[in-house]
Amino acid sequence: MPKQSPVPDDLSKPFWDACNEGRLVMQYCPDCDRLQFPPQQTCSDCGSSDTFEWREMSGNGKIHGYCVMHDSRIRLLQADQPFNIVVIELEEAPEIKMLSHLPGTPPDEVPVGVSVRVEFEETPGTGQKVPEWRVVG
Repeated sequence: MPKQSPVPDDLSKPFWDACNEGRLVMQYCPDCDRLQFPPQQTCSDCGSSDTFEWREMSGNGKIHGYCVMHDSRIRLLQADQPFNIVVIELEEAPEIKMLSHLPGTPPDEVPVGVSVRVEFEETPGTGQKVPEWRVVG
């Protein structure tokens, strides 16, 4: 399914650069030992802003929930309707949720609770890679 190309800014650039390298990274606050996504200027837990690091994740997660899009207003996605929109929770940080279209899984046949693995899909507009998730096994 074709995706829109994200436009990295100074804050999100390390995340998108890692995606282009086939790696999933999250912003990490060593002051309170917390991962967060999406990237923010300050830690949403302790407010720190000077000590952020980027931590590489395993790329494993599980399906938390989903819905099926039948009528998208985004023209680029209309040809592939209906399609899944899946909420993924990361193995290392279940409080972090990411969205995916779940390639390879038919609409409305999403197995909630099963394991998934990240893969990176190149967007047609700029070539920027974006994370998508696929059912494992």
